[in-house]
Amino acid sequence: MRANSLPEPNPKERFAFGENWQAFLTSVDEARIASAETSILSLLPGHSLQGKRFLDIGCGSGLFSLAARRLGAEVWSFDFDAQSVACAHELRRRWCGDDPGWTIQQGSALDEGFLQSLGEFDVVYAWGVLHHTGHMHRAINLAARCVADGGFLFIAIYNDQGGASRRWLRIKRLYHHLPTPLRPVLVAIVAGFYEGKFALVRLVKAQNPLPFADWRRKAVERGMSAWRDWVDWCGGLPFEVAKPEEVIVPLRRQGLILENLTTCGSGWGCNQYVFRRLMLDTPDPGNRRSVSKHVL
Repeated sequence: MRANSLPEPNPKERFAFGENWQAFLTSVDEARIASAETSILSLLPGHSLQGKRFLDIGCGSGLFSLAARRLGAEVWSFDFDAQSVACAHELRRRWCGDDPGWTIQQGSALDEGFLQSLGEFDVVYAWGVLHHTGHMHRAINLAARCVADGGFLFIAIYNDQGGASRRWLRIKRLYHHLPTPLRPVLVAIVAGFYEGKFALVRLVKAQNPLPFADWRRKAVERGMSAWRDWVDWCGGLPFEVAKPEEVIVPLRRQGLILENLTTCGSGWGCNQYVFRRLMLDTPDPGNRRSVSKHVL
């Protein structure tokens, strides 16, 4: 561990996200890549990634890094999980060959020295990642420092549901304390309970109660099968949550302005944030830098 990095969580309670992404690689095709491209562009209405610097923090399979590269960005990807890094390398090999415009590394979102070595970026993308570091607010702070003047920060952070979030944390801890052969049993019980609940809600709304359409939609959005998604959700530690104001206010103090916010209401899942760094014409002691209206 470097002197300017924080201690990583207990490895016995760290979910192996890379195993899920390795299972996902076989399903990557042009349709999934196009969907990822559309997703990124929806966060940048009226802007182009052509020639811009794009940092993918916690790149997972590398799908969104690939999408950003195909949209013309110069891409840097990193992940703490070695299997995820291997997935990203394999995805680049399949679709881009030995592309010098896409750099992939293993690294931690909590390692300040590592992040500083990467420089600043026009787009910093950390989608559903920073709440899995074990030091979420520190990770958000460090990610924000990577945003160049006029650049964007895209983050998705688990919504704080109060007691419900605490119950999910207990489920996740139970998953990691169970013997490996029993973990799928827990996932099946949890998934069965909630899928039954969702089916009942659809039935009350006079909709088709079967979950297959919902599973297909999530496969496109999440990039993995319904089962792997449930494994991810039940085992995903570290796990932290935040209310929108707990994300927005500290970043405002760092000179990032909220451009867009999509919440999941009172439900589970992630609140999705788009921030932009503005430069001040004069120094602002409350911010890291000064403000003008530079655009991407």
